[in-house]
Amino acid sequence: MAKRRKVSNLLGLAVLSTVSAKPMHPYEMASLMRARGKDRDMDIKWGSLYTVVGNLEKHGFLAVEGSARDGARPERTVYAITDAGRDELADWVRELVGVPERERPRFEAGLSVLGALGPDEVAALLRGRLDAMEREIAADRAALEAETEVPRLFLLEAEYDLAMRRAELAWVRGLLTEIEDGTLPHLDLWRSFHATGEMPPEIAELAERGAPED
Repeated sequence: MAKRRKVSNLLGLAVLSTVSAKPMHPYEMASLMRARGKDRDMDIKWGSLYTVVGNLEKHGFLAVEGSARDGARPERTVYAITDAGRDELADWVRELVGVPERERPRFEAGLSVLGALGPDEVAALLRGRLDAMEREIAADRAALEAETEVPRLFLLEAEYDLAMRRAELAWVRGLLTEIEDGTLPHLDLWRSFHATGEMPPEIAELAERGAPED
């Protein structure tokens, strides 16, 4: 089970990781994190950056190092990671890597109520999803293969993302095949419901039972 952290926003994790290299001001943090694609690795809301930095300082994970001025721009506060911040960063990474936590993607939510649509419409939607995913995966795979000078250690999250999307692609393709060739169990009942508007007794009974608990 995930720990309750003083700063739980994953943007805080990204900030600690970024600042662990050297002290910097929030604008520099954001520029560097954007350049590294951190907003693809985790859900980042850039508007909360200064709040997160302030909370990290409040709890002793960051400390004010000084200030910096770039030309005519106003002075910016420079923050350095503290020993407590390095400990928090390491502990946070250990938890994320070592403790499995089930995540709920939006696609799974859609699948849970798929019966609201008819099989033919679902098949068309899945075909569109497959086409889009194949294009995205091909582009991301090419981009990853082009990163010949970046150590693999810094590309592992991109590798993992590709592997997960390839697995989803294979699963969606299999589901689409079952719908199109008529081998999906209870497909006839699904079609009947959308054709008549009446819930078949077999489906109604299953719905009343509810889903099995995890």
